[in-house]
Amino acid sequence: MIRVYLDTSVYNRPFDDQTQNKIALETEAVLLILGMIKNREIELVNSEPIEYENLFNSDLTRQEKITNFLTLATIYQKMEQLE
Repeated sequence: MIRVYLDTSVYNRPFDDQTQNKIALETEAVLLILGMIKNREIELVNSEPIEYENLFNSDLTRQEKITNFLTLATIYQKMEQLE
């Protein structure tokens, strides 16, 4: 099974200005990937850093939607403490 790790800019892309062709195409790709995750065709990897970054998303609607996507993750990567 293919695993994907998406950063916060990917999760936020569908909320960006879709009048720019590049952004609209990237959004289509993101939505396709998210659909594949929902259909369990690929596995999503979530992590503490992604959740942490999302906490600072000033748009609470975006933050909530991204949190919902993160719950689809089947793999969770914790941060390792460096000594």
